[in-house]
Amino acid sequence: MSEIKYADIAVVGSGPAGHVAAIQMAKLGLSCVLIGPDHPGTDGRTTALLGSSMTYLESLDLWDGVKAQGQPLRVMRLFDDTSRLVRAPATEFDSSEIGLEAFGYNINNNKLVVALHKDLGSLSGLIQDKQFARSVSLHQDHALIAMEDGTSWQVKLAIAADGRNSLVKEAAGVEMRKWSYPQAAFVLNLRHKDMSHNNVSTEFHTPSGPYTLVPYEDMHTSSLVCVVTPEEAEKLKAMERDALVLELEKRAHHIYGAFELLTEPQIFPLAGMVAKKFSGKRAALIAESAHVFPPIGAQGLNLSLRDIEELASQIKAAFEQGEKDPGSAAILKGYDEARRSDIWSRTAGVHMLNMSLLSSLPILQGMRTAGLAMAKHFAPLRKLLMKAGLDSPARFSKIGD
Repeated sequence: MSEIKYADIAVVGSGPAGHVAAIQMAKLGLSCVLIGPDHPGTDGRTTALLGSSMTYLESLDLWDGVKAQGQPLRVMRLFDDTSRLVRAPATEFDSSEIGLEAFGYNINNNKLVVALHKDLGSLSGLIQDKQFARSVSLHQDHALIAMEDGTSWQVKLAIAADGRNSLVKEAAGVEMRKWSYPQAAFVLNLRHKDMSHNNVSTEFHTPSGPYTLVPYEDMHTSSLVCVVTPEEAEKLKAMERDALVLELEKRAHHIYGAFELLTEPQIFPLAGMVAKKFSGKRAALIAESAHVFPPIGAQGLNLSLRDIEELASQIKAAFEQGEKDPGSAAILKGYDEARRSDIWSRTAGVHMLNMSLLSSLPILQGMRTAGLAMAKHFAPLRKLLMKAGLDSPARFSKIGD
């Protein structure tokens, strides 16, 4: 018989969300195993951690290490580059208007995981099993996770942080609502040594999607997300390096002068997914096991951290009432119900923003144009939109108070 090891909780998936979930559960005083190999360090993308994500990571004593790896985002600048007859005015959102030093920080995904990983070894009751799970089975009073080496983990709660093809989600029988977009994200990092970004994130709205330059490692580097058709993305990737640089400078309207590429381009097809429920028997779904977004509006990991915060809140509240089982049906039901509004409102918002760029319907184009025009000239609306982008609907009114 294979060896069975025991813990209160298993977090399956060792990316950024998995790391934070494991640290959070350990800080609740629960024994926890983080399942998954070390991060390969080959992710060319960055993550913008916004608003409540900073506050939450600070509450876990993680923020200082993470913040040191990133660049602050103090201003969000939007340009209408659609060349349509009626275009939105250039609009700026300044974090100082809502009493913040910065909306958030943009951080290289590889450095983010390294910063989070440093805290694993200092927590009692938290270990990492650096291999993949082979299968997951969920039972009435426990979850059983079979590992590649033949051993198994028996836990009271399995947290699914293992992505859109999650083994935990599959075991829970949770279905996904899925859709795709006729777009792909062309991603790389670059240097613009002649001009500083001054901690401004610049986004050009084009007919194929946003072309976004986000402050990266210092004042003269930016991460680029260029959303185009899949065919256009492949054409860009096939270009000679010098020709690609000139093309990217042109699409940026030369706002930062000459570019120098720091990383090789990567292409990510755009799609959306949302789970029909966010928990199952002995299982809680977080991050991309629960929701997948296109890289628009910087919602992905921020939403994932709110998943973890809410799950911890449900467990803590139940424990204070005498419940001692972190995977109880009552806790998981409370978590599922609590996450619906936030996840679905973000899903709808990102989808509508993207479709307003792609659609040829005048009504959608007009709504987007009118919305940005009102935000530019009407400060209360501008402040409301800034706060709404930083936290869940139930909490954003408190930002800057």
